[in-house]
Amino acid sequence: MTSSIPSTTTSIAATAPGPVDADTSFVVVESETPTPTGHDLLVAVKAVSVNPVDVKVRSGFDADAAPKVLGFDAAGVVVAVGPDVTTRAVGDEVFYAGSIARPGTNTSHHLVDERVVGRKPSSIDFAEAAALPLTSITAWEALFEVLEIPEGASGTVLVSGGAGGTGSMVTQLARALTDLTVVATASRDESREWATRMGAHHVVDRHDLVSSVREVAPGGVDHVFSAFSDGNVEAYAELLRVRGAVVAIDDPEGLDTMPLKSKSQSWRWEFMFTLPLQQPENDAQARLLDRIADLVDEGRIVSTMNRTLSPLGVDTLREAHRILESSGTVGKVVITAD
Repeated sequence: MTSSIPSTTTSIAATAPGPVDADTSFVVVESETPTPTGHDLLVAVKAVSVNPVDVKVRSGFDADAAPKVLGFDAAGVVVAVGPDVTTRAVGDEVFYAGSIARPGTNTSHHLVDERVVGRKPSSIDFAEAAALPLTSITAWEALFEVLEIPEGASGTVLVSGGAGGTGSMVTQLARALTDLTVVATASRDESREWATRMGAHHVVDRHDLVSSVREVAPGGVDHVFSAFSDGNVEAYAELLRVRGAVVAIDDPEGLDTMPLKSKSQSWRWEFMFTLPLQQPENDAQARLLDRIADLVDEGRIVSTMNRTLSPLGVDTLREAHRILESSGTVGKVVITAD
């Protein structure tokens, strides 16, 4: 089944890996609009957000993969569906984070597997919705699947990078669905204010982690969400209680986790593209995003959009990448299609 669809699709792609200001990093590419097969949806993209993974991929993808269309988060309208689709229909408003193994969302029309697509929250617009998928999935999986924290659980969680996109969602989900005390790290007035707005009970100085956490949690913490692991393992080991656990989302090279051994603590990883890559038939992320949409519409969590650009094009994408490459990004940067 299809709706009115243009014959060509306009995308913004990188034609070579490189720095943000390189002419090859953001190039307009025209291609034939793809036809969905199998479980795919064709989505008319209304808004995207930019994540650190976009910057990482742009800087270092395999040149043989060029032109490389970046982008993962998107919100839009389904305009065509594959023959095996059962959960979505033409006209549905959706949001999703896609897969790192497929072309990205910086495009006018995008193919995505229905099993990673949720219904867009009805109470917010496309731009606000586009800020949520990747970080919501990451935060949810980190808390409830990797750390295996039950909904309603008590204790204390330390959120490293409390003003970032994912840290903001860890805080919100912990407040909405558990009785955990949330201690978030921040270093500037703007980021401290943002982390507090997201619901952190306490906001502490990430540059003096052990003493500042001890001031608000003298007995230590039960869990750590780590967006910044380099240089923090010993601090985490000291602050974590016996058999506590860290879940990390960054890519620290040569990380030494031995300081965790003496208290039988564990280090775990969260990578939200694991299911799309390893278990593409699994629809857990679609169901997860539907739950996020419910929480938004119930007023229990909010969008983390903090800055919008328009329209989706070379200049706005370059600006968004520059913002993310600067230190101390607060919340999410969103680009609307129009």
